[in-house]
Amino acid sequence: MSFLDWLDSRTGYRAGAKHLLDEPLPSGVGWWFVTGSILLFLLGVQALTGLVLTMYYVPSPEYAYDSVRFIMDRLPLGSVVRGLHFFGASFIVVAALIHMTRVVLFGSYKRPREVTWITGVVLLLVILAFALSGYLLPWDQKAYWATTVSINIARSTPLVGEQIASLLRGGMNLGALTLGRWYTAHVFLLPGALVAFVISHLYLMRRHGISGPLTEVKGEPKPFYPYHAVKDTIAMAVVFAALLTLAFTVRAPLDPIADPSDATYVPRPEWYFLSLFQLLKYFPGPLEPVATMVIPGLLVGALFALPFLDRSPDRHPLKRPLITGAFALVGALLAGLTWLGLQDSPAQADPDAWGPVSIAGRDLAQDERCVRCHTTGGAANMLSETRLRRDPEWVLAHVQDPEIIAPGLREPPAGGMNTLSGRAVITYMRRVRTGSEGPQAGGEVKLASRVFAMRCANCHRIDGEGDGTAGGDLSHIGREHDAKWLREWISDPSLMDEDVDMPAFGDRLSEEEMTTIVNYLAARK
Repeated sequence: MSFLDWLDSRTGYRAGAKHLLDEPLPSGVGWWFVTGSILLFLLGVQALTGLVLTMYYVPSPEYAYDSVRFIMDRLPLGSVVRGLHFFGASFIVVAALIHMTRVVLFGSYKRPREVTWITGVVLLLVILAFALSGYLLPWDQKAYWATTVSINIARSTPLVGEQIASLLRGGMNLGALTLGRWYTAHVFLLPGALVAFVISHLYLMRRHGISGPLTEVKGEPKPFYPYHAVKDTIAMAVVFAALLTLAFTVRAPLDPIADPSDATYVPRPEWYFLSLFQLLKYFPGPLEPVATMVIPGLLVGALFALPFLDRSPDRHPLKRPLITGAFALVGALLAGLTWLGLQDSPAQADPDAWGPVSIAGRDLAQDERCVRCHTTGGAANMLSETRLRRDPEWVLAHVQDPEIIAPGLREPPAGGMNTLSGRAVITYMRRVRTGSEGPQAGGEVKLASRVFAMRCANCHRIDGEGDGTAGGDLSHIGREHDAKWLREWISDPSLMDEDVDMPAFGDRLSEEEMTTIVNYLAARK
């Protein structure tokens, strides 16, 4: 007796395989019916890549970002694995929407498949919950601020909004407890729900069979294997090839590390949530629950009720104009809102692009006061040590007065750095932490960067660096004004606009500093 015979006698696997593979399918089943298999395959890819990522990911604010950076930069094929997981989320949403569209157009939700449809709607919600809970895990700027917006949306729920927001945060502010709860949901709770509903969905599908083509095709039913299994395999191979190509050629995005003090960051969700965010613009203030609760609730409720609203035996979409038209209208509205959201999305700064504040911070960090205790480029060495996985306030206090943690280091009158130079060093440290080495800046760029960091960064921004809430963004100021205008404005802006709230710098900058910063700004086209 062979090993396979022995194994079959103990397990009965052949009967199980025969039950799975010999499912009779109606004649005429074509390529439209591969959508469910593609979705199931993509869920498997997410599960496998997610398992690999959890082996290296650390769910704490101190180490989450660096663990993701380690996966992408130092783990062999780590960038590909994260790319498969990151882009796979979008592939799954697209596959789920296509599968749902196929079911609606083919009327596959009709009697006796009502419960099969309901489990499918629940699976769509679970998939979206996966995408939402995965937001926070990288602990970068987008993760932090998009999650903050999501929690605020939940907070707008009438009566129980505060309780829901508190449950999602785990405390007064978004922090370690929040990350722990979202990680638990993403890795434990949602996978359990996904497995339960996938099994239920497949069981119900096998119990009632697939709906088959819209018009009856003469011919005997054919088994799933090999006739339709070949179509499924080809479709899954094509989709996986596209996903793998994307993961190899496009690096999954990772913003700078989360900075709760950066109120200028404009959070934008992934494309599949953009329609909801765009809808918020049309229902401001007290009307916000209409966009966050009422309209999405009615849409989800209509999906659950669809099999009971459409009781006609006709399956052809042209014979169900009300249902088909309503579904097409909702799809068009969601697509339109998504497109508007993409158009309104502000361009975010490149996390690997160095602005003048980080360049100035690198110059300051190489000061003798820093390299006495840290290697050249000290901030990079500091970041490898646990004690400098601190919040910005702690680091700012240290660079302003090193004696806070190392008595005897102060050397009057030099002392530590001021607040502006300390913030520049912190900005540099964040750039180093993203893995970017930065450009080799020349003397004029260094000087202009120092002037901007020390004089302008309190009110202006360039390349995403600085506080631009008061004075605006100067990244492309050279498109609007020439060097002559900039010199006159910087020297004494009140002579050009008596209502301007900006001090004169004519007597605060040396001629070299004035010429350098004017030429630097004028060149920014």
